[in-house]
Amino acid sequence: MQNLFIDQIAEELSLKAHQVAATAALIAEGGTVPFIARYRKEQTGELDEVLITSIRDRLQQLADLASRRESIKKSLDERGLLSDELKSKIAEARTLAKLEDIYLPFRPKRRTKAMIARERGLESLATHIFENQNANDTAQQARSYVDAEKEVPDADAALLGARHIIAEWISDDADIREKLRKLFWEHGVLSSEAFPGKEADGAKYSDYFDWQEPIKNAPSHRVLAIRRGEKEGFLFHRILPEEESAIVMIEKQFLKGRGPAADEVKKAIADAYKRLLSPSMETEVRLQAKKKADAAAIQVFADNARELLLASPLGQKRTMAVDPGFRTGCKTVILDAQGQLLFNHVLFCTGSAAQVERAGIEAKALIEKYKIEAIAIGNGTAGRETEAFFRGLGLSANIVIVSVNESGASIYSASEAAREEFPDQDLTVRGAVSIGRRLMDPLAELVKLDPKSIGVGQYQHDVDQLALKRTLDDTVISSVNKVGVEINTASKQLLSYVSGLNESIAGNIVAHRQGNGPFKSRKEFSKVSRLGPKAFEQCAGFLRIRDAAHPLDQSGVHPERYALVEQMAANIGCKVHDLTQDSSARAKIKLEDYVSDEVGLPTLRDIMEELAKPGRDPRKQFEAFAFAEGVEKAADLTLGMKLPGIVTNVTAFGAFVDVGVHQDGLVHISQLSDNFVDDPNKVVKVGDKVRVTVTEIDLQRKRIALSMKKQPEIGGKKERTVAPKSRGAQPGKGQQRGQRGDRRSSNNDFGSNWFDAALKK
Repeated sequence: MQNLFIDQIAEELSLKAHQVAATAALIAEGGTVPFIARYRKEQTGELDEVLITSIRDRLQQLADLASRRESIKKSLDERGLLSDELKSKIAEARTLAKLEDIYLPFRPKRRTKAMIARERGLESLATHIFENQNANDTAQQARSYVDAEKEVPDADAALLGARHIIAEWISDDADIREKLRKLFWEHGVLSSEAFPGKEADGAKYSDYFDWQEPIKNAPSHRVLAIRRGEKEGFLFHRILPEEESAIVMIEKQFLKGRGPAADEVKKAIADAYKRLLSPSMETEVRLQAKKKADAAAIQVFADNARELLLASPLGQKRTMAVDPGFRTGCKTVILDAQGQLLFNHVLFCTGSAAQVERAGIEAKALIEKYKIEAIAIGNGTAGRETEAFFRGLGLSANIVIVSVNESGASIYSASEAAREEFPDQDLTVRGAVSIGRRLMDPLAELVKLDPKSIGVGQYQHDVDQLALKRTLDDTVISSVNKVGVEINTASKQLLSYVSGLNESIAGNIVAHRQGNGPFKSRKEFSKVSRLGPKAFEQCAGFLRIRDAAHPLDQSGVHPERYALVEQMAANIGCKVHDLTQDSSARAKIKLEDYVSDEVGLPTLRDIMEELAKPGRDPRKQFEAFAFAEGVEKAADLTLGMKLPGIVTNVTAFGAFVDVGVHQDGLVHISQLSDNFVDDPNKVVKVGDKVRVTVTEIDLQRKRIALSMKKQPEIGGKKERTVAPKSRGAQPGKGQQRGQRGDRRSSNNDFGSNWFDAALKK
């Protein structure tokens, strides 16, 4: 069976069988996707993480299919129904839908109309009519089945029962179900209408009160929006092909004559379609459309989350972090360069004149006392006002002031992880610490959150939650292992995402570190409780030790290749340390001389890249950014205004951009470029700095339409450019920004009529 899986997957993914077989073997041995992609390239033929993940998931799907196949065979065998012909059909079924179609006639059913007709002795009449469709004795045959005791009072009742039996035969036919399934998907029309009496309450869905489009072309966001409207009781929707074409398709397969008998079969066909097949096929196509929409929406979320997780880190800087607020003041914390909490205080940066003056004195004193190098300000309520306060203090241009995405910070502050680290601090202190750490290292801090809390998804609460979690977990694991983890400073949460580790082993690493001091070499990893040989193999290359005695311990070179690197150094008369410092020494190495049965050129090239920059962070370098000065709320916007902004979310229908007014604007896919765009991800990514033009403002519904075109349509209003404040090295933002449910408004979800109209363009 496993060999059948290999061949099938290789065909589906256009890969060679040996690549799939090798990957499957490595997965079966406990290999993780990052480890296999990074350290087993020769065995897989250099498959990347995407293909390895596809193989892993498809193996599981086919295993589930095989399990269902065996379950069906067992059920049929126990009831004495498993013929050789049926066994062969079951074995040949390559999809779950096909398998269930084959099983359908034999599946135990509730009491149906056909069952009742059989109980009344009408099956032989149904057989006669179905097999003799040119016969003219139908009425005569039907009269012979009249039996008051069996509740068959007349010939019409007999014919009706026979038709029910024939209808069920047709409905249970695997071939016609497969044809109809294709018809529903290829020619089905998605239509939606307002639920009677709910038009006013469901006004935000008004664009879908009379909506029609081919289901195969319906974009994921529209399918999910309509389904949400139905779930909330404002819409109902159908997915159906033209009824006549469906019935004609069935007639071509089952209608075999003319005359009274054929007329009965024709009636049975219509009944089979309307009563049995159409509802069943519609349910299937609805689920198929939902699954397709879910996959697209989940991929959007995963792509955006990856960009956010891999955002540029400021690095280890002494940081003042501020969680803004109006009435209660701004919770302010001081963090050392490693992110440890040193002090916390409340500054009233947006209060009365006296409060603001005092806050300025206190802030300057703290900045001077702790030699602050960066100020991180949450982007929620009062964020821009607080940012303006700090920029007005006349601080050194060397102090970086950054507006930081605080989406999910409130969730983190109430989490077990936050309570464990700061048991004596309140929620506001924990939230401010998280804001500061996000600036220093977004990845290390964001892994403490459920990825759904980051705020970069598209209908994430409407999609399959298990599939979403699985994909997001894969995304976090991939991101963490791509960057690598400093074992002596990483949190338990960050360590738990390292290849081969889990929450328990991560906790043991932290406990060992606390009890025995920092790790000095990778060899010491084996002393950690429950970190056995297999876990060591999987994790060692992704765990780094800064300033380790062995130069490779801070690199991505796996310990299994240390001897090889040491041999390279010896062969050219130098030490391993010299290879990491001297490019001329590395140039002397001929990789072809070190190719063996275990190590090929892909791994050797990776080793050389690591020697050139051991332990180097692959993330982009931190860049300064500033919003437009004087534009702090939506009311400050005017049509035609040109502004700098940062992309906070990319969806199937466009991108959301933060221009610093507490709510994101939408750049519809049609406004992303002067050229045609079929996929927003080809134009922008989360975190990109862009220039946009304000093309429409709806203050009442809190909707902002933006454009990235050179000459967008703005209703005839004159364009006005607002330049960002120029202040040397001092930026306004270096993080991606998102929405925080209770603190920040956003266009990132289904909303007003105006917004929905934009999605339909």
